[in-house]
Amino acid sequence: MLDAFTKKRIEKILDNYRERKIPTHLKEEFEIRYKFRGNTITLLQERPSYIPGSRVELLIAQFRLEDNKWKVYWKDSKDRWHFVDDIKPDESFETQLMIIDRDSKGIFWL
Repeated sequence: MLDAFTKKRIEKILDNYRERKIPTHLKEEFEIRYKFRGNTITLLQERPSYIPGSRVELLIAQFRLEDNKWKVYWKDSKDRWHFVDDIKPDESFETQLMIIDRDSKGIFWL
């Protein structure tokens, strides 16, 4: 389980990231959120659905703290999470978040 200090620090990092990620003119339509569960943080995006007036939640990535290193996972169409082999586990949560943000392989963001 993440200690209170680490959780607060990561919340601040993610809140700053959310502010920067979506352009101002789209903030009413798109929202980036995150959920904590034990040593796991799930990053998700909420956006308009193809059904007028409804919204969908898209799971972007999952960060898991294992052996004091953050590992990154992606979710398949069958709702199973898979470790991303190309992203080396790292002690820095910020480093992993920036790799997700760049998404050079097109795994995470639509």
